Amino acid sequence: IEPKLKRETIVEIEPLVPKVVSRYFREYNFDVVNQPKVHVQVDDGRHFLLTTKETFDGITSDPFDPWVKGTAALYTKEFFELAKRHLNPGGIITQFVQLYESNEEAVKSEIATFFEAFPNGIVWANTVQGQGYDVVLMGQVDPTPIDIDKMEQRLKLPEYNVVARSLSDIGVYSAVNLLSTFAGRAPDLKEWLKDASINRDRNLRLQYLAGLSLNTYKADDIYKNMIVYNRFPEGVFTGSDSQIALLRASILRPSDQ
Repeated sequence: IEPKLKRETIVEIEPLVPKVVSRYFREYNFDVVNQPKVHVQVDDGRHFLLTTKETFDGITSDPFDPWVKGTAALYTKEFFELAKRHLNPGGIITQFVQLYESNEEAVKSEIATFFEAFPNGIVWANTVQGQGYDVVLMGQVDPTPIDIDKMEQRLKLPEYNVVARSLSDIGVYSAVNLLSTFAGRAPDLKEWLKDASINRDRNLRLQYLAGLSLNTYKADDIYKNMIVYNRFPEGVFTGSDSQIALLRASILRPSDQ
């Protein structure tokens, strides 16, 4: 658990999930369900946001595959705008997008729709052995530069030992390692997304687009086509010259330098 965290709300639609994860996965999720700062709300995530007056510093959405019945409603422009209204000043939202068992048209739809609500959004990639697998989208109410030095200093504090160890378990050993997963931002991806379908409540077309690629694996092809447009994002990161230079080298492919 983040040491500075005051309260966390987990919204889960299936009542059995909190019981199962607390019993079988506590070693891996830090027994999050039983943490005193955590409140588990059994509800549909979208219904929760529609009926609560709470606002948050961070919202993360990790739905089922978009072809699963009902899930496409968590990838619409209207849902992202709803989430945005529940963010505090400086707040951040993250959204999981799978590249595996999907197709480029569906992925473009998910990303372009998110960028409709967050025009300065950023894509962070999760690769497996250097190949594309899935990505996380990040949107901010007020775009705020990411301070590399501050992040690195925080990871070295004793109270962040658990966070640092969790990151090291997945091969992330520094702030630069983490931030080098940068894979693009909205302004630079406009050309790639120019033909994308925006997923709206009134059509939910994403559910059908995603369903066309069930049991297909084109994740790396999608990833490679996306990062063609990747550029080092001037103004997104701040920090010492040495850290900025190291991050720039980590993000840019050799042909771009």
